Amino acid sequence: MNYTIKEERLTADEYINFLKKTDLGSQYPKERFYERITTLVSRVSISLVARNDAGEIVGACFGITDFAYWLFITDLGVIRECTGQGIGKALVKKLHELAGGEENIIMYTCVNENAIPFYEKIGMKTPDDVMMYNRIEWTSFTVE
Repeated sequence: MNYTIKEERLTADEYINFLKKTDLGSQYPKERFYERITTLVSRVSISLVARNDAGEIVGACFGITDFAYWLFITDLGVIRECTGQGIGKALVKKLHELAGGEENIIMYTCVNENAIPFYEKIGMKTPDDVMMYNRIEWTSFTVE
């Protein structure tokens, strides 16, 4: 399948419709979902979208970065019928390049256990130096 990757801001509705076609939609808490997705898509540092020849969204990747030292992948998803075709890997590579490149930027992400093999395959490792502070209410649900 042919696809192109571009920096593009999606609307909350576009992103939510995309999430319904991926396994990524289970990573968000139910609390204030629409409000928070609206903030995410409008304010994330880098927003990449992969589209097929028909212009349909087949993948998306978001990252927050300081463009000097670090990059955190907040979202990476590919629609279910297009997984395994290199789209996710290409999105991560482009995200890393836009943030400053692998010679300058350390890349992190929080990973769903089902995605661990993908991230290991693209060369990421489990770090020993990550801390977390979490005091938010988090009711799991799946975007449908």
